[in-house]
Amino acid sequence: MRDILDTDALQLAALIKCRELSAVEVVQASIARMQLLEPTLHAFCTPTTEQALADAQQLDKKLARGEDVGALAGVPIAVKDLISTAGVKTTSGSFIYQDFIPDEDDIVVERVRQAGAIILGKTTAPEFGYSGVGHNPLFESPRNPWNTALTPGGSSAGSGVALAARMCPLALGSDGGGSVRIPAAHCGVYGFKASMGRVPLYPGCRDERYPGVSSWESLEHIGPMTRSVADAALMMSVIAGPDMRDRHSIPGGDVDWLAATRRNIKGLRIAYSADWGYAAVDPEVRAIVGRAVSVFERELGCIVEEADPGFPDPREAFMALVAMDTDLVGMRRLMETYGDKMSPHLVAMLRQNWSAEDFTNAITTRKAVTNSMWRFMQRYDLLITPTLATPPFPLYMQGPEIIDGRMVANNEWLAFCFPLNLTGQPAASLPAGLTSSGLPVGLQLVGRHLDDATVLAASALFEQAQPWIHHKPAVLQP
Repeated sequence: MRDILDTDALQLAALIKCRELSAVEVVQASIARMQLLEPTLHAFCTPTTEQALADAQQLDKKLARGEDVGALAGVPIAVKDLISTAGVKTTSGSFIYQDFIPDEDDIVVERVRQAGAIILGKTTAPEFGYSGVGHNPLFESPRNPWNTALTPGGSSAGSGVALAARMCPLALGSDGGGSVRIPAAHCGVYGFKASMGRVPLYPGCRDERYPGVSSWESLEHIGPMTRSVADAALMMSVIAGPDMRDRHSIPGGDVDWLAATRRNIKGLRIAYSADWGYAAVDPEVRAIVGRAVSVFERELGCIVEEADPGFPDPREAFMALVAMDTDLVGMRRLMETYGDKMSPHLVAMLRQNWSAEDFTNAITTRKAVTNSMWRFMQRYDLLITPTLATPPFPLYMQGPEIIDGRMVANNEWLAFCFPLNLTGQPAASLPAGLTSSGLPVGLQLVGRHLDDATVLAASALFEQAQPWIHHKPAVLQP
């Protein structure tokens, strides 16, 4: 049989359920890979390997008794350190919460546990998630498995690293401005941000005991990160669906997640925007994504046109919305005590003198971007862009200062991601190819509002036409 750690979650769950493999065997393989690579990669800030083995043993006993163990039966999963786990440290990458142990699970953690997944530990993220890269003041920086001198992207940094290094086949990330899609692109894996409300999020805000431990309620999504599209659909079948704890959650039942990956997309109209009409894009990224786009027309029978949605750069509005969704009072109070131990870019955001007009202007811009996008998507079934404007870059940077010969702000490399958090549309990052130096580049597929199924269908067919699973990062090369 092929290496356990090269096997996708669908196959692993089936093998465990029919008892050709035990959950303990699978978890032991994951732990062995972690022990080998974690000293270099630092994907996990809080491993829970002893508990994982105990959970795997219990699952095997349930199987022996003929009990149902769920859709994710015995499959190892990594959980981002911003997502609450009862009884397991959740630091949010901050000295402030270095010893914080939640007393309840987030909804998605409840659901993957109930479905039989085995949690390997918490994965490293930047402080409170306020960054598109992975380093934080508390832990070693996660390193890109394709080149350990480079960033894996963020903020679901460790989750992307764990997947690419084949420590596990499933991971949970959160995406407030691209944080599932960014590390998926930089690590050469698949990341899916469903439509706003598909996957419920809780707690949206803790109480006064835990200032700052909150989501960006109007922007945040929790989503699956996987090595295959089918595994993302499997995870969505477990974590999607309404919950009364999230006022943004929407009714379920309109998407058959696994069936969506088997649909045909021949004849669909696809728009391709290489740069939104304003973004600086690395020439090699542009070329790789351009070649990948041709697959949809040449091999999948779609009609592809180059077109831009037509909205101006909404970056300033996005940053204001992040501040508006932040517990400014609580975090500014924390900054007075811990400021010298906090990330400089986070401190700068907290010190900015935000005004009511900043926030209302941002809300108005979000409405304008959303209106531009729904009008644009009336003409197209899907939109394709690069996921990111650059390949992976060196560690400990917030972003490159020069892209394609242009001086840029250090967050402009994220230009393609955060607009989809303004609109709430479904979006996925797919591996599009490798640069001349062997670094992964991502392609972003965007669907109409609530048309998650078409994004999954197109992702699955692209994966069949241009497979990526056989590409292994440098740390796994002999």
